[in-house]
Amino acid sequence: MLSDYITTVLAAGWISLRLAFLALLLAVVLGLLGALGKRSGSRLLRWPVEVYTTVVRGVPDLVLMLLVFYSLPALLNQGLESLGWDYYVEFSPFAAGCATLGLIFGAYMTETFRGALQGIPHGQIEAAQAYGLGRARTFFGIVLPQMIRLALPGFTNNWLVLVKGTALVSLLGLQDIMFRARGAAEATGKPFTFYLIAGGFYLAITVISLLALMWLGKRYSMGVRELSQ
Repeated sequence: MLSDYITTVLAAGWISLRLAFLALLLAVVLGLLGALGKRSGSRLLRWPVEVYTTVVRGVPDLVLMLLVFYSLPALLNQGLESLGWDYYVEFSPFAAGCATLGLIFGAYMTETFRGALQGIPHGQIEAAQAYGLGRARTFFGIVLPQMIRLALPGFTNNWLVLVKGTALVSLLGLQDIMFRARGAAEATGKPFTFYLIAGGFYLAITVISLLALMWLGKRYSMGVRELSQ
């Protein structure tokens, strides 16, 4: 009986992982666009990004999640009704959680990538342009590899916080590992056991992520170490 509950709880870990990876993908895209926007010479691009990062980092994650899941569909439905459209908008807990976490950590990734881009000597970009390299080849061949190395510490921290942030989506009704751990704890009267299992799951993801990102950091730092010797 107890083993069945444990299996059910651990099986929900896949939902939490899928949510985390999809939210990370959205956060990375928004972070790259935001970082490029902040470094743009156009105020028309800089100001929206400044507002986005300031607002998102200043409002609690749970508040934003509740706004996206409950308030945004209600607002959209009111607008559609006023236009006379017979259409009803409703977000699933997974979609709302993924979008919210992506938006939240996109703001943090923006600052991470912006700092990494600032750490790349501008002379290297000028040298690439002098050799006739186009913008795409300069970015992917010179800027991006160095940006990854410089952004990895901040990226690692953001990823670990994002993974733990997926637990908040259980409050929207998503049957992730926290949702099922809470259900199993209430059904069996053994909250310590099942919350410990959920905590162990997040800890395992943290350890695996740290090892993988440490390896990636060493890989991208190999040339730097050789030049410094």
